Amino acid sequence: MQISDLPYPDPGVPDARSGPRFLVWLGRGQLGGQFKSLCWGMVHFGGVAGLPYAVGLGVDAVVDRAPTRLLLVAGLLALLGVAISLGDAMLHRTAVTNWITAAARVQQLLARKTAELGSALTRRVAAGEVVAVSTGDVEKIGWFVEAVSRFLAAVFAIVLVCVGLLFYAPELGVVVAIGVPLVALAALPLLPRATQRADVQREKAGKATELASDTVAGLRVLRGIGGEELFLGRYREASQEVREAAVRSARMWALISAIQVLLPGVLLITVVWYGATLVGDGRIAVGELVAAFSAVATMLYPLRHFEEIAMAYSFSRPSAKRAARVLSLTRTEDAAERPAAAVTAKVPAPGGDLYDPETGLLAPAGRFTAVVCGDPDLAGRLAERLGGHPTDAAADGPSVLLGGVALDELELDTARTLVLVQDKDPVLLSGTLRDLFAVPSSGAVESGAALAAAQCADVLEALLQSAPDGVDDPMDARITERGRSLSGGQRQRLALARSLVTDPEVLVLDEPTSAVDSHTEARIADGIAALRAGCTTVVLASSPLLLDRADRVVLVHEGTVAAAGTHSELLHGEPLYRAVVTRQTEDEQRIARVELAQLEEALTEIEESA
Repeated sequence: MQISDLPYPDPGVPDARSGPRFLVWLGRGQLGGQFKSLCWGMVHFGGVAGLPYAVGLGVDAVVDRAPTRLLLVAGLLALLGVAISLGDAMLHRTAVTNWITAAARVQQLLARKTAELGSALTRRVAAGEVVAVSTGDVEKIGWFVEAVSRFLAAVFAIVLVCVGLLFYAPELGVVVAIGVPLVALAALPLLPRATQRADVQREKAGKATELASDTVAGLRVLRGIGGEELFLGRYREASQEVREAAVRSARMWALISAIQVLLPGVLLITVVWYGATLVGDGRIAVGELVAAFSAVATMLYPLRHFEEIAMAYSFSRPSAKRAARVLSLTRTEDAAERPAAAVTAKVPAPGGDLYDPETGLLAPAGRFTAVVCGDPDLAGRLAERLGGHPTDAAADGPSVLLGGVALDELELDTARTLVLVQDKDPVLLSGTLRDLFAVPSSGAVESGAALAAAQCADVLEALLQSAPDGVDDPMDARITERGRSLSGGQRQRLALARSLVTDPEVLVLDEPTSAVDSHTEARIADGIAALRAGCTTVVLASSPLLLDRADRVVLVHEGTVAAAGTHSELLHGEPLYRAVVTRQTEDEQRIARVELAQLEEALTEIEESA
């Protein structure tokens, strides 16, 4: 895989059982790139490892006054220089390719998982952690993947130098062969503590990111209540905690770096002192001493890759753990244990009823059904269930059925095509209005009809007025990030129009008109009923204007269906429904019942006296 070939046609199915397993899976997926990088690394480091011996041979040729040998050594040095330069350039190219392709694979996997889970993702994982995984963590994971091949090439060079010295200058080679492993592994006992401090730093950074995201999202509210300084103080405290944790982590890595500099220096001094003694005794030649000195000095370069691989693993292991945690999430809690054969591609026949066995809610096919829940949180969870995404609390319960087929047993794309859920806080992505409506749809509903049904005329006018000169079509007007330049009601109506354009077999709307005035709400209710005529539509709401337009109204109380009928029937015959819709308190209901009883008693007396 080359960078120009990205994105992957299929990023694969990751091994998300743990962070190390995920890293191993990534490495196996890039064996070809790792092999190329290793080969070029061996060329590069092999050239570096050959330099000391070439220098030693050159010194011996000068001492022996052998010009022919000196010319051969010069040719060897030129060849080694070419190998070092070419190997270094190609090693960098292949290693960076491994880094970017690994990071891109992880990002594709995360994007696919986010699309699969939808709003259930942020209920199971903190928003700040999701941001940290999709930004900084993917780079750290890619860093480790690309560092592995360079580390193996560095190990090859070190072994080559040590073995070469054992044959070229055995007395000094033994010292080097014993000292190099000690130098390479000296910092190993410090790695657990360095990793722990790095984990603390990343955890605090994730919390600070989440706090910043929440503050930015609620900036308008904060300004309204004058809470900017309060939240600024909280973020300042969080950022200082991140700084302190970063300093503590940096101190440990600075200590490891110091050890990696100090111990090779001690080894170099030892080799020079011992080698000078051997030269003085006539046991080795001057060229051998120069070769040994050059070899130890040269090994300082590949030895740095031991520190790098340790840092890369220490930073990437918790990052891979967090990524694996997100990638291991499933649409339902028991989906991971369910065999693959349990997921069937069977598609329900068109025109089936939508039925929730847990609550007993039935939405007849082709009808406009309104659902009233006294608890807004219950309504949100019910909307998720109707879309085939049960919440954690209800993950073990029976799945919602469409035409007798369980939604969580369908392929995700099929389930999303059949049932579309718009939650109470829909998100508008930045781009033009035309981009907003460029969504998968049946093609039966035009954007103009959907905008008209959602009463978006004033929204189009506002977008056109704020558009730059030369933009005459409101569909070409741009929407800012998350639609922040629009009011809550305008965003809600645009999201509703987008949902209407998709024209799914079943459309579930959770409080689609909670941010609009009553006059607009009445027109939207008529528009939804007209545009969705003959299609299954479920609206979770408590507004009488919407309930009055529904073909069937269902009251859900404490998780089960308590009553069903038309709005008028339930309003007059179901006290609990009347309390929810009219928002009466218990005292108000008691007073109303007393007054009603007194009125009935007075009417009875009048009839008797007549």
